[in-house]
This record gives sequence, structure tokens and C-alpha cells, in this order.
Amino acid sequence: MTRVVVADDQTIVREGIVMLLGLLPGIEVVGAAADGEEAVRLAAEKKPDVVLMDLRMPRCDGVEATRRIRAEHPGTQVVVLTTYADDDSLFPALRAGARGYLTKDAGGDEIARVIADVTAGGAGLSPALQGRVLEALAAQGDTAGTARAARHAERGELPDGLTVREAEVLALVAEGLSNAEIAARLQVSMATVKTHINNLFAKTGVRDRAQAVGYAYRKGIT
Repeated sequence: MTRVVVADDQTIVREGIVMLLGLLPGIEVVGAAADGEEAVRLAAEKKPDVVLMDLRMPRCDGVEATRRIRAEHPGTQVVVLTTYADDDSLFPALRAGARGYLTKDAGGDEIARVIADVTAGGAGLSPALQGRVLEALAAQGDTAGTARAARHAERGELPDGLTVREAEVLALVAEGLSNAEIAARLQVSMATVKTHINNLFAKTGVRDRAQAVGYAYRKGIT
């Protein structure tokens, strides 16, 4: 069973989400929080696998609660479930460590899929939000990701044992480049690019390019 805490300041919404999750196989709701402070407390007390987090709550908002939970309880993943899908909500939540992001029009099947994805080490973004992340990363420019990857490496900050070249490839994947375009940009063969991608997927635990985008953004390799 996947243990879940629900955090939402609106009682009727919170109770509705708890009821919905209770109908989904393989999910056990172990707590419900009315604000971010309570969500942080329940994360420590209940040690859930996932916190389903609203963003705009009193006392401590969802972004700050996400940051604290991910820092204090790295075994607990956070999936944002919010009304808001604007960039000012999406990107701070991802930077704070959220592994999934859904809007409240998501159905039970989609919520269950994202919970399963993040507990398996992946990321959960709807296709529309994946596109937004890709567009934002592409707008940063062609060389920004490579330069930042190199700076991270110089400081010993590349995560999960990534090499500088793997981080460069990951940054270009996050910009939306195909394998052929990456090969041309780095002046290497397609086979070499595929090898780097296979290696970085294995090291980071992502299963596809969409998950790689989320990983790159969270880790600052963009």
C-alpha cells in the first residue's frame, strides 16, 4: 500500500480527495492536513510515501511545506494538486522538490498514475505541463544548460554520479532536442548520444524524456 497524506485548506475539497483516494486500489490515506504546517508535522509523524499538496494555504503555503518536507524527509515525495497551473505556481513548486504536479480537474486514474510514478522514482506531469516546462527551458538559450552543468561539476554538485557530458546531454534533452540534434550540437555520433542517454537514465532513475525534463529542472541542470 502507498501511504498518502492529503493537504488542503478547504474542508470540503480535502474530504473529497480523501474519499476519492480511499476508493483507489493500493492507496491508504494516513492523514489529512488543513495547512502547510500541519502537512510538515504529519510528514514527520506518519512518514507517508507521498504528500498530495495544495499550494495556497494559510500559515505555511504548499511551496514552503514542500521544501521543508523534501529537506527533512527525503523518502517522502510531494505531488502538487492545485487549482492553479500558471508559471508562478508551477515552477516554484518544482524547484522546491515536488515530483508531480496536477490540477484539481484531474481524475482518480490520473492521480493514481502520478502517485505510482513518483513512488517508483519517476516524475508526474500532465502533457500540457510537460510542454510548458520544455518551452521555459528552451527559452533559456542553447548554451545555458551546458555552462551550468560545467559549473555544477566544478563544485562537485552533479547529482547521482552524472558526468559532465551526461549532464550536458541531459540539459539538451530538457531543451527538447532530438538525439540527432544533440549529436550535431556536441559533434559526436548518434551512438554516443544514445549511450549517454542510457547511462543518465539509469543513474537518475527516469524512464523517459518527459521525466528527464522534470529531473533536470529540479536539479538545476538546465
